[in-house]
Amino acid sequence: MFFGSIPALVTPFRSGTIDEDLFCEFVEWQIAEGSNGLVPCGTTGESATLTFEEHFRVVELCVEVAAGRVPVIAGCGSNDTRIAIKNMQRAKELGADAALVVLPYYNRPGQAGLVAHFEALANACDLPIMVYNVPGRTVTNISVETLAKVAALPTVTSIKDATGDLGRVTAQRLACGTDFAQLSGNDETALAFNAMGGVGCVSVSANVAPRLCADFQRAMREQRWAEAIALQDRLYPLHVALFSDASPAPTKYALSRVRPGFPTEIRLPLVEASAESRAAVDAALAHAGLL
Repeated sequence: MFFGSIPALVTPFRSGTIDEDLFCEFVEWQIAEGSNGLVPCGTTGESATLTFEEHFRVVELCVEVAAGRVPVIAGCGSNDTRIAIKNMQRAKELGADAALVVLPYYNRPGQAGLVAHFEALANACDLPIMVYNVPGRTVTNISVETLAKVAALPTVTSIKDATGDLGRVTAQRLACGTDFAQLSGNDETALAFNAMGGVGCVSVSANVAPRLCADFQRAMREQRWAEAIALQDRLYPLHVALFSDASPAPTKYALSRVRPGFPTEIRLPLVEASAESRAAVDAALAHAGLL
């Protein structure tokens, strides 16, 4: 169901509110540039500081603009199972194609709790689920064995794997089967991730370089590995620079450079990218041929 380059979309703010017109233009640009799906209201979309109403207004706009041309995978996760269910139900009402569900954070459930969490979600809503494993943020890590149990649920179709552990791609394929789609959550390792059996990337860099990221993923799908390696080399400094300060501040700065007028505004407790981060982004954009 999901493959290729899928940007984890930023949410543009002006004077503290969402710039809806700009967001719609941004989604249209992403589709025109070849993105294979869209993730509104994930980590990069600053979901942690969106109200429920803002969150699902962004999802609604994304669905409306996409108009079925590419799948919309709405951020729906929570550390409260009841809230995650509510999020999924609202996303389905708005026409999202799937839910991105981060592992519950802060309260640190055990493996049995993770199974129970996803079972409750699957029982309450039939929206397809992409599991999001990012232990660097959540402190929770789903084991391969537990993922296999979760993947057996009829609506759990895929994983965004941001562990950085490339060996898991093979282990998870053996445990979950070849129909279970694995997408990298880290741009810098997406080449190796796909070589080991992954099918795409839920990407931060695709916000800024959607055409290059789409071309990179297409080259791998078509087994044009020399071209993929060349694109990896072109994009790698950007992958690193976009995390040279708290994300998504460097990404919003990068967008202001490639799409003049795009606001760099970000919500507290995050602040705008530092001078050092901006310099790294500028150098990476020049290296990629985007300036």
